[in-house]
Amino acid sequence: MTQAAADAKGPLAGMLVVELGHSVAAPYAGQVLGDLGAQVVKIEKPGGDDARKWGPPFVDGASATFQALNRSKRSVVLNLRDDADRDALKDLIRTRADAVLQNLRPGQLDGLGLGAQDMLALKPSLVYCNLGAFGARGPLAGQPGYDPLMQAFGGIMSVVGEPGRPAVRVGPSIIDVGTGMWAALGIVSALLRRQLTGRGSVVDVSLFETAAAWMTMHAAQFLAGGQLPGKAGSGQVGIVPYRAYDTADGELVVAAGNDGLFRGFCTVLRHPEWADDPRFAGNPDRVRNAQALYALLEPEMLRHGNAHWIALLQEQGIPCAPVQNVRQMLEHPQTRALDILRQVPGSSIPLIGLPLSFDGERPHGPHGSPALGADTLSSVGSDSRDS
Repeated sequence: MTQAAADAKGPLAGMLVVELGHSVAAPYAGQVLGDLGAQVVKIEKPGGDDARKWGPPFVDGASATFQALNRSKRSVVLNLRDDADRDALKDLIRTRADAVLQNLRPGQLDGLGLGAQDMLALKPSLVYCNLGAFGARGPLAGQPGYDPLMQAFGGIMSVVGEPGRPAVRVGPSIIDVGTGMWAALGIVSALLRRQLTGRGSVVDVSLFETAAAWMTMHAAQFLAGGQLPGKAGSGQVGIVPYRAYDTADGELVVAAGNDGLFRGFCTVLRHPEWADDPRFAGNPDRVRNAQALYALLEPEMLRHGNAHWIALLQEQGIPCAPVQNVRQMLEHPQTRALDILRQVPGSSIPLIGLPLSFDGERPHGPHGSPALGADTLSSVGSDSRDS
C-alpha cells in the first residue's frame, strides 16, 4: 500500500485486529480502531453478540445499540469450543493479526488456549489487550462486572444526583465506553512501541480502573481535605457558582468559575452588590456559603427564559449552555458544523463519528455494522469491504 493510500484509509491502515468482544467495552474499542483504518475482525458466537438483541429499537437487522458500537468491522462466526474453528483462529492470529482485544469472562480464553500468554508464545510480536472487570490482579480479579456495578463500586454513584436522594447512574455507559477508549489508546501505544522494539505486549484495562480514573479530582479532594465528597446535583464540588438553574422555559448551566466571571454574572442579574458581599468575595468563601448564594441566584434566573439569559451572559463572556435533549443536540448548528453525525455506507441511520480529526479531517468508518457471519476467515485481508 502506498503512503497516499494509507493516509486515505486512516493512520492504522494495514493493521489487522481480532476482536473477541461483546456488549460495549471491547466493541467500542474495536470500532475506534476500525474507524482509524485498521481491519477489525469481530469473532462472534453462533448466536451472535448479545448486544444485537438489546432493543427495541432495531434498525438494519440489529439493535440500535449494536449499530452504534460495531461499524467498520467484519463479522466471522466461530464456535471456539470446536477444535477446527479454534485452530483456524489461531492460524489467523499467527499469520495476520497485529492485535487481539477481548472482554470475555475472566479465564475463558485461557482455558481454550487463546489467552494472552499462549498467543504471545505463538506470536511474540502480537499486541494482546484484555478488557476486564476488576483488573488483572487482586481478590476480585476473577469476578465479572458491568457498567452500573462499576459506577457503584468505583464511587461515582456516591457523587451523582441530588443531595438526600437515592443513588443514580450516569446515563451514558461512561465506564464501558471509557474502558474501550483506554483499550484503544493502549493498543495504539503498544503498536508504536513495537515499531521500535519488534516486541508485542499485553495491555490490561478494566472497568474498575476506568471508574477509579473518572474519580481523579474527587479522590484528590478527599485525600487533601479529609471530607467525603457528596452529591452536588448539576454543580461541581469546589467551584461556586457552577451549576444548572431553572429558567422561565428550561434549564441553563452557568459556569462562573472565577471571581471575574462571578462579578459579571452578578452584573447580568442586576445585583452587582453581591460580588462585594464578604460571604462571596472569593471562591473558597462562595463554596462555604453556597446555599446562601444559590438562594439569591435561583429566583432571579426564573424571571426570564434561556434565550434572554444566554444573550446577556455571552455578551459578558460568561460560559453558559442550555440543557439540551438528544434531538436538540443533534440538530444544533454547532453539531452540524462539526459534521460529527456521519452517514455511514450500509447504515440506514447516521452515526456519531470519532471525536477527533487529523489535519481537519474526521476519520470515518468504511461501512456500517456487519450482519452476523457476513464474512469468513478466508476473506480476511481482502480490501473489498473496507475500500
